[in-house]
Amino acid sequence: MASLRISVLVISGSMGAGKTTLLGEASDLLTAAGVTHAAIDLDGLSIGHMPDDMTARNLAAVWSNYAAGGITRLLIAEAIDSADKLERIRRAVPGAEVVVCRLRASVETMQERVRVREPGMRQEEFVRRVVDLERAMDIEDFSIDNESRSITEVAREVLIRAGWL
Repeated sequence: MASLRISVLVISGSMGAGKTTLLGEASDLLTAAGVTHAAIDLDGLSIGHMPDDMTARNLAAVWSNYAAGGITRLLIAEAIDSADKLERIRRAVPGAEVVVCRLRASVETMQERVRVREPGMRQEEFVRRVVDLERAMDIEDFSIDNESRSITEVAREVLIRAGWL
């Protein structure tokens, strides 16, 4: 019996690049095309104050359930700013072919998006973090502009370039 090919598409980028929004739109496009998949925003698996490895452990647990259900394609939204983060995903989804797409936008655009999205006590910390995270980003298979195009157009391009559509 041949083993199933597992494909993971990581939507990466700095804070405010549009990872979560694009994740949802890409999932909608795949659903409309009848492509079975799962989508996970890793920020959602790590809300709280917990050990560093908890996100990867949560991903592995959720992936185990998806794999048992026959899912072979996984979309992930996560800022990949280190080889270690990418390796954690690879360990959580064993044997997967992982492709990383980095979303790009100007620092000003990303900071404005963060200001709108994060109105709370850590807003300025997160706005400053955009620059640091943008500088740390250098792990990607391809990148796509997400500055002034429709989210549907960007999501479609991401999925086509990744070979999913």
